Amino acid sequence: MGVYQKKKDYYIDYYANGRRVREKIGPSKVLAENVLRKRQVQVAENKHLDVRKEQKIRFEDFANEYFELHCKPNHRSLKKADGVNLKTLKAFFFGKYLYEIDPMLIEKFKTERIKKVAPATVNRSLTCLKSMFNRAIDWGKFNGTNPVKKIKFLKEDNKRLRYLEKEEIAKLLQNCSGNLKPIVILALNTGMRLGEILSLKWPIIDIKNNTIHLLYTKNGQKREVPINEQVKTALIRTRKHPESPYVFCKADGSHYGHVRKSFFTALKKSGIVNFRFHDLRHTFASHLVMSGIDLNTVRELMGHRSLEMTLRYSHLSPDHKKRAVDILSKRMDTIWTPEPKIEKEAQSLVAVTH
Repeated sequence: MGVYQKKKDYYIDYYANGRRVREKIGPSKVLAENVLRKRQVQVAENKHLDVRKEQKIRFEDFANEYFELHCKPNHRSLKKADGVNLKTLKAFFFGKYLYEIDPMLIEKFKTERIKKVAPATVNRSLTCLKSMFNRAIDWGKFNGTNPVKKIKFLKEDNKRLRYLEKEEIAKLLQNCSGNLKPIVILALNTGMRLGEILSLKWPIIDIKNNTIHLLYTKNGQKREVPINEQVKTALIRTRKHPESPYVFCKADGSHYGHVRKSFFTALKKSGIVNFRFHDLRHTFASHLVMSGIDLNTVRELMGHRSLEMTLRYSHLSPDHKKRAVDILSKRMDTIWTPEPKIEKEAQSLVAVTH
């Protein structure tokens, strides 16, 4: 900060309300020094020209406004995710004006948050904060550049792709009771997310055409989910509530908020460790790939917008790789058969080596 020269002109550099300001003054160094002193006094007295009345908005107040005007109307999953992120952000930035939140303060938030949660969770909060400031700028609530633009997001570890083998699937289903069993069957055979399954209503299920019409998905797009015989049987056997449209619901007709306790119990009885409900979706995709289904078809079934997300499922188990090259070997046998002379020489070589 201070006065500096660039070519023939002098500039002043100072901070006002948490933001760095640079002003071009002219060829006079003395004038630049005088203007800098004046600006420093204005900042100290809260009279700087950048401080406007409409900018004096508390973070928590704007967070509530952002939630009501942006999150709620746009999408249910956005409402749920940003509701959690906003609670975390409000706890850290409580009492601050929007113009007081600068990159340094955000870096402090990032540093404190990473001590408690995974990098991906921190990044979701930063994404929410970035969206907040974009809306604040669009709505005329904030002057200046979005401070989150200068923040480097944390590197995420997306290598965790836990999925169940066939034997584990059988054990899990044996230990699922009540409505948990059809819920797990749907997850394993459709790749639907837990929230999508728990919010299922009978009118969007077309048993005749073997299709579930999802109107609300994570990425905001409608999706048609094909159902196989296992899913169809599970749905037919699920008892309908006389007064509720939900497929899976409580005695009062309201749908389940989660199945955490019953799912954990089923995992424990099955001896399955290090596994989450969302990993059933990984299981669905992994077994499709291991069955030879092309990645683009898997992408469509998963409801991914881009193939990049689906590429993480392109891994194959060692046994499947072995089966793959064995199949290739059989195919090659039909294309190329060794000549008798070459084959005889190969057998002689094997005899010598033994």
